[in-house]
Amino acid sequence: MSIRWAGVRPIRRRPLKSLRHRHRPPRFRRQRGNDVANAAPLRLFEARQKIFPRRVDGTFRRLKWAIMAVTLAIYYVTPWLRWDRGPWAPDQAVLVDLAHRRFYMFSIEIWPHEFYYVAGLLIMAGIGLFLVTSAVGRAWCGYACPQTVWTDLFLHVERAIDGDRNAQIRLQNAPLSLEKIARRGSKWAIWLAISVATGGAWIFYFADAPTLMRDVVAGQAPFVAYATIGVLTCTTFVLGGFLREQVCIYMCPWPRIQGAMLDEKSLVVTYKAWRGEPRSRGLKRALARDGEVAPIATGDCIDCNACVAVCPTGIDIREGPQVGCITCALCIDACDQVMAKLDRPPRLIGYTTAADEALAREARPTISPLRRLMRPRTLLYSAAWIAIGLAMLFALGARTRLDLSVQQARNPVWVRLSDGAIRNSYTVKIRNMEARPRRVEIGIADFDGVVWTETGSREAGATSVQVEVGADQVAKVPLFVAAPAAGDARSPLRFTVRGLDRDGGGDSDDSYFERPEVRQ
Repeated sequence: MSIRWAGVRPIRRRPLKSLRHRHRPPRFRRQRGNDVANAAPLRLFEARQKIFPRRVDGTFRRLKWAIMAVTLAIYYVTPWLRWDRGPWAPDQAVLVDLAHRRFYMFSIEIWPHEFYYVAGLLIMAGIGLFLVTSAVGRAWCGYACPQTVWTDLFLHVERAIDGDRNAQIRLQNAPLSLEKIARRGSKWAIWLAISVATGGAWIFYFADAPTLMRDVVAGQAPFVAYATIGVLTCTTFVLGGFLREQVCIYMCPWPRIQGAMLDEKSLVVTYKAWRGEPRSRGLKRALARDGEVAPIATGDCIDCNACVAVCPTGIDIREGPQVGCITCALCIDACDQVMAKLDRPPRLIGYTTAADEALAREARPTISPLRRLMRPRTLLYSAAWIAIGLAMLFALGARTRLDLSVQQARNPVWVRLSDGAIRNSYTVKIRNMEARPRRVEIGIADFDGVVWTETGSREAGATSVQVEVGADQVAKVPLFVAAPAAGDARSPLRFTVRGLDRDGGGDSDDSYFERPEVRQ
């Protein structure tokens, strides 16, 4: 017998339908007449909520200040550093000389054929990023990434003009007025000045900085210089001033890649829920409302939302790991301030690992930092990084400053001289990678013949010739080689070059000497 309660409709159980039918996408009813006009627009994404991070002070905030000062100083000051390389080379310490295809970094000079050094540096940067991420999470994103550094700088300018978080929110919601226009104009003008300085500093890496500065101010610089300044000014102004956290969350691929770099022993910013829950402020309000006086166990978190207010990406770290967390650790400073006022232990939010979190929940001792770092993944990354660095240092120290390449002339391949000897022609390229002229000697090892240049003659020929190579230049020397007609149709030759100054050094390159085939 079934029981029906008064005023309660019985539940009608519908028969189960097939899985295919249950997962069929819903049909949209066609809207007509006034329904179309009154229908809400279909939104495929949530509109951005502007974030107003609150100012905070603490250990990690001061660390961010120091890193921001160092990185900005390196970026803006480096092009103006001087380095004496002699009268034949530029004196800018760091210079990417595209016109002469050179890359200077203090005492190191990279030529186009030595681009593998640049490739090695890029590989080391990538492996270093993997190493840092596997060890301390997204520390690069939180402290040294250009987007983070310039966004942080823009935020400080915004606070100096508009005030802290609450003042910014009031100004945002206030109607348009002269004060609001003045504050917006002042802030955007400073942002624009920083952006112009950023774009201007970049072009100084590709030309002599003082000379290019005078040309830019006088309007005599190349068009590409003004175009580069304009592009970098716009990107810095927009990305650092208006997009901010959207670059880190939506535009940057690294938040997605770094998931593969992390493991249970990687340090990440974590809310220690086993210590903070249940949150006390909401429970105390509920108890006061219900009139209860019985004690109840509460955690250290008072649900003050200080960690949310200071986050530059606007996330709530208490919801767990998420793509928006750049591990800047400002939430740690904010939470520690609250814990100090409540006379409770710090680091309710702190750097910890998933392995330490599991141990802490069980009240067991955590892993030591040294043991946490000495694990296979970090050791493998460290070994690869060190090996590439040592290989590049060895190659850099062992490289010769003279380089030789020989190309045989093919039209004609050989010429028979009046006395029956055979002559071959070659183009010898000698690369002098010193910042001074050098006199060198070109010869052929173990060869019975004579050598002369186009300015000489066979009668004055010898087993070697001497030429002058300009500082930091490549000399092309047309060379003639004569040998007796008797011999193989194709004989190997080894051309050599050696410096005649006190530094010496040399190089060699292989080629062939061609003769007419002997018919039987």
